[in-house]
Amino acid sequence: MSLSLSFTNPILTRHLYSAAFFPPPPPPPPPSRSLFLSPHIPPNSRFHILYRVPQRATVLPANAATASIFQDTAATAAIFAGAYALIFGFDTLTQKELIQQSLSRKLVHILSGILFAISWPIFSNAGEARYFASLVPLVNSLRLVIHGLSLADDQSLLKSVTRQGNPKELLRGPLYYVVMLMFCAVVFWRESPVGLIALGMMCGGDGFADIMGRQFGSSKIPYNQSKSWVGSISMFVSGFFISIGMVWYYSALGYFQLDWGDTVNRVALVSLVATVVESLPISNLIDDNISVPLSSMLAAYFTFTL
Repeated sequence: MSLSLSFTNPILTRHLYSAAFFPPPPPPPPPSRSLFLSPHIPPNSRFHILYRVPQRATVLPANAATASIFQDTAATAAIFAGAYALIFGFDTLTQKELIQQSLSRKLVHILSGILFAISWPIFSNAGEARYFASLVPLVNSLRLVIHGLSLADDQSLLKSVTRQGNPKELLRGPLYYVVMLMFCAVVFWRESPVGLIALGMMCGGDGFADIMGRQFGSSKIPYNQSKSWVGSISMFVSGFFISIGMVWYYSALGYFQLDWGDTVNRVALVSLVATVVESLPISNLIDDNISVPLSSMLAAYFTFTL
């Protein structure tokens, strides 16, 4: 009788438990995910220099799904507001003739992609969070298509992102740019440095190459007279440091940790590959906003996995 009571009593059961006759108790539930700046670490990383970071113990609200949707919706709205504020601010500076239109366009090119990439941690850990983030470049791509086809007129948009104010330009470089932002968000998200490095090279590297090349690019590359040594060097240096900065940022937040000795060398190699591709005389065949991020993705993928 005492044995029977001991196993039915919830207190004594902990002391008289026998694994030989009774199945083990169910494992404790995994630690819940935070709704703010708490990364979801995939169980098996494809990158051998990455290793898992223990998840932080957090308390989730009762209705986690609703809370995640609310957080992702708010984050998307905040990024939309930030994107339009950025463009409006540079439009104002251009109209007041405080900066040149070409410089304004390139600064928008640099900042919009970088700010988009570093904003991903404000989204939840839900699997759908990356799709909420991708809504921002998706809406912008639809906007570019509408105005590029002259279905609507927006002079401020043309001044912000085109070279000559021709609506058809929106269907080339600017459209490829936002498509790459969306691709990196959906495919790589916060789980891989590959997308971050690709965006660092496309936004920062290519952007600074154009700015510095126009100002100081008198010495041209022998095999491509439209590119300069100063522009290519600026692309390598700025792309390297911006890529390293974004990877460090996500590492500091705990999304992944890296062997920094290897990481610095590998990012330098990716920067070199992207710089060489950008310097090739192929811009008439393939836009830099396609060739630079794609070559960076391939180089980063192979250098981080081999």
